[in-house]
Amino acid sequence: MELSACVTDDDYEAWRRVRLAVVPAERCDTVAELRAQDSPERLFLLARMGGEVVGSGVASRSDSSGGGFVAPRVLPDHRRRGVGSALLRELAAHVTALGLPKLHGMTEDPGSLAFATRFGFEEVDRQVEQVRAIGDEQPPGLPPEGIEVVTLDQQPQLWAACYDTFGTQVLADFALYEPLDISAEQWSSSWAADPMFLALHDGEVVGCAGVDRDTDRPERGENALTAVRRDWRGRGVAVHLKRRTLRWAAENGLSELYTWTQARNTPMLTLNEQLGYVVGSTSVTVERPLPL
Repeated sequence: MELSACVTDDDYEAWRRVRLAVVPAERCDTVAELRAQDSPERLFLLARMGGEVVGSGVASRSDSSGGGFVAPRVLPDHRRRGVGSALLRELAAHVTALGLPKLHGMTEDPGSLAFATRFGFEEVDRQVEQVRAIGDEQPPGLPPEGIEVVTLDQQPQLWAACYDTFGTQVLADFALYEPLDISAEQWSSSWAADPMFLALHDGEVVGCAGVDRDTDRPERGENALTAVRRDWRGRGVAVHLKRRTLRWAAENGLSELYTWTQARNTPMLTLNEQLGYVVGSTSVTVERPLPL
């Protein structure tokens, strides 16, 4: 077996094929999006046997503070041959070299959870998938009083400008087992969707919600970050923005939206339920200290 880092576009496309085969129900970043995430702290790996790609993995500094993230994946027909273990060890070594004290990952099924448990990982959090079938969605109506809604492509400078509030204060309120630690560069490169609806008050962003269309399955999309500034919560901003994403999905030929929400984020889970989302699967977040 050979492990190698992704270098060419063909490497990244092979990485995507594994990701899509192992996690078919979720959107996968395009090659361009993966390349945009390149940095010395992030490692994209391919595993080959006899020249054939049989697995892939990614390791990086985690969005949560103080740790690293890994995701080893192996094609179903090539499991139980040591591929996943080899990927995990290489990915964990990368995170250890970054000087980080702990490692976490996401497990989407009982088999991957059992694999993680064998390596000493323990459950620390859960996320819930909620799915919404798109039909003949009604217009969202007028926004709350004092709010103007624009799309990010109309005023692209607003995204970087709202980082100090959203990239730090708002994300700090997420119901996670550890706070998020998002840099301004990460905020600008990977947290905005297309479209991204922005709620403005006096020219400042007070809320956002968007959709990431699945380029491999263009009939579906994932809800991007939905968040509202603390002083504007409870005024109907989030529900109005979410209704805009549903209307956009209907007008652009999507048949389904899905979203992942922290299991302890009761307000957002409830809001989604009120908007017609139903529970899909559950993802378990696991963690262990380093070195592996």
